[in-house]
Amino acid sequence: MKSLLTTLALTSAIILPGTVIAKTITLTTEMANYRGPGAYLVIYITDSKGVYQDTVWVSGGKSKYYGHLVSWYRATGAAAAEINGITGASVGSGRTMTVSFDLSDALFDAGYQLRIDTSVEDGRDVAHDVVVPLTSDKLGKDISGRRYIKRFTFR
Repeated sequence: MKSLLTTLALTSAIILPGTVIAKTITLTTEMANYRGPGAYLVIYITDSKGVYQDTVWVSGGKSKYYGHLVSWYRATGAAAAEINGITGASVGSGRTMTVSFDLSDALFDAGYQLRIDTSVEDGRDVAHDVVVPLTSDKLGKDISGRRYIKRFTFR
């Protein structure tokens, strides 16, 4: 029951910005130079223990490849409710992707994290290519990825 209430509170905080204080957050993901086609990636929010809370963005339009976004897929099973309206094209080598969305102020400095899983065809699947705490001191700071992401920032 506690988990259900936490999930409902978080979902309400993200989805209903008119009822809570929210700010527009801009995420910028710069891909490293690598060989191969565009990367699939997913940006999602977890609590301080790494437990999935919500999906922010999915890049890559073919759902048959979502299983390669390992940790996120395991947590959500890529349920349609988790990805409707928040998908875009895959992101190529050396390219930059920018996504903006409203995020409740209550999630900042409260133990939540932004995570990004990545996958490239004929390449490795990378769970947690980026993990960054949603803290005020990380705003505008460059975060290095582990493999396919060269640099990630949120403002």
